[in-house]
Amino acid sequence: MADRRSFLGSVAALSATAIANSTSHAVGEELPGKTANTRFAVNTEMWFGKLPFIKRLEATAALGFSAVEFWPWRGKDLKAVADTCERLQLEIAQFTAWGFSPGLNNAENHTKFLDEIEASCEVAKKLKCKMMTVVGGNDIPGVSQEKMHEVIIEGLKKAAPIAEKHEIMLIVEPMNIRVDHKGHCLYGSTPTIKIIQAVNSKYVKINWDLYHMQITEGDLCGHLKDGFSSIGYIQVADHPGRNEPGTGEIFYPRVLKELKKLGYNGIVGLECRPKKDEMTAALAVAKADQWS
Repeated sequence: MADRRSFLGSVAALSATAIANSTSHAVGEELPGKTANTRFAVNTEMWFGKLPFIKRLEATAALGFSAVEFWPWRGKDLKAVADTCERLQLEIAQFTAWGFSPGLNNAENHTKFLDEIEASCEVAKKLKCKMMTVVGGNDIPGVSQEKMHEVIIEGLKKAAPIAEKHEIMLIVEPMNIRVDHKGHCLYGSTPTIKIIQAVNSKYVKINWDLYHMQITEGDLCGHLKDGFSSIGYIQVADHPGRNEPGTGEIFYPRVLKELKKLGYNGIVGLECRPKKDEMTAALAVAKADQWS
């Protein structure tokens, strides 16, 4: 068996396609995706983007990760995704059930929203997935933030019984409006926690993306502690750049350690764009997950 240094050096030299086509798992625990403290899910929309979708799943497993997440399920070969994940023993942590448009913050869209949540729950069960992301929607001219948030609460209250029936958690994602999503109606932890508390269902929680939260409000560990009971899922990316941990201003070993201290034992989504290549990003994630 090759030693760790020679293995990682050889894999780092591989292209994404070569990684995806690799079938050797002889090194076991040496793979960077087999992290020390936290279980991560690769976002297969942002990692291995030059590969066909199924090859992205294979590339993820080849790096040693045991979970993935992705954006909309529509347009994907769901049988192939399910079969591939079962073969590779990859868990699908979450996918996007309802995006930016049409907005959940407009009551006219609630019937379509409920139909889509029902359909997405059926898909989630086929994919053995336990969570689905829901997005609030972009600003509506002439409508206040307070009113838009009230309409989001109304929609989520209608959807909660569907989620509860299927035992699939809806995770609401606040964005940031400074860098990526100008004009979005929901950002920051405070209003999102209010929405979750108003809906009052254990199957409606927050997709707490630390990248968006850093840009919007900072004090990541403090806000995590304040809002912990409302958290359903965590995502990470560094800022600036939305790349892997270690490329920006966030000291992720401290944040990940705090998450563990608070009692978060769920999967953490890697919704970040590898700055150089996927192997380098995977090694950076593994480094960020090491703390004393």
